[in-house]
Amino acid sequence: MFYFLIASYLLGSISSAIIICKIMGLPDPRTKGSQNPGATNVLRIGGKKIAAFVLLFDGLKGALPVILAHYLGFSLFELTIILLCALLGHVFPIFYGFKGGKGVATYLGGLIGLNFFVGLTFSIIWLFVAKVVKISSVAALTATLLSPVYFYFITSHNFKATLVIFLINLFIYFTHRENIKRIMSGDERVIGS
Repeated sequence: MFYFLIASYLLGSISSAIIICKIMGLPDPRTKGSQNPGATNVLRIGGKKIAAFVLLFDGLKGALPVILAHYLGFSLFELTIILLCALLGHVFPIFYGFKGGKGVATYLGGLIGLNFFVGLTFSIIWLFVAKVVKISSVAALTATLLSPVYFYFITSHNFKATLVIFLINLFIYFTHRENIKRIMSGDERVIGS
């Protein structure tokens, strides 16, 4: 278990946004737009296709260690701890001075790895809210806020695992604290701006 946690953190520490932008000849996402190395900021500086690649690879950072650990027989509670470590790597990457992204795509990938229907529910809520309010952070925060509830019911009332999901929920809200301030003041950017 210990080695899985370390490996998950190290995998999470690989910034797909920085690497893909460099390969594509785009500016470092930490220097443009919101200065966040995540898919939403890459969408602003590089367009939909490149942002989609970032979203995919950030999601895989959460999904792959969870799926592998599940295959090896780890419990659902242990899988959520592995996801937490991947998320910590994404937000505090050892390879980039502990300054990373906000964790939503990695969280979504991990949820899909934990339970496909949990990940699907997250995606549907995100898409619906994004379509209505057209603000990515509001969509992400709404889907995240509700995630412990639907995770608990879809995974047959696993309380310990749901507690870890709740902690991840709080952590993602922490990474979005500046977004929350802009939402409250009406200054948050709409999708595509």
